[in-house]
Amino acid sequence: MIAEHPNISILQNFNSENIAEVSDILAEDAVWHYFNPELPELQGDYIGLEGFMGFFKKMATKTEGTFKVNPISITPVGDELVVTHVKNSMVFEDQQMEIDAIVVWRIVDGKIKEGWDIPAVYTALIQNHKN
Repeated sequence: MIAEHPNISILQNFNSENIAEVSDILAEDAVWHYFNPELPELQGDYIGLEGFMGFFKKMATKTEGTFKVNPISITPVGDELVVTHVKNSMVFEDQQMEIDAIVVWRIVDGKIKEGWDIPAVYTALIQNHKN
């Protein structure tokens, strides 16, 4: 049996619905990088615990509290990086949506140092227009 990578264990404790409870796994200067041309008001870098909480609070407000992160796969890359595939579900502008996203995490000394959130926005837009 292969032992689970320690960085996977760290990310399994990450709860986007309650960021305050994961403060022990975030580096003080952790950065959440978000790029989405369809949501320019949310784009940017969110720094530290307050930044992470601020981003997810904005996302909850934008989706009227319906935003959920559903993990699909998680792959460690060496001792520092982890790539996760997630499917985000939400109601956005009165439409139920699911969006694939990749999050690339940098974990240093057992703490989340950075996360790059890369949603498949163009695919989501096409699917949304078909419905």
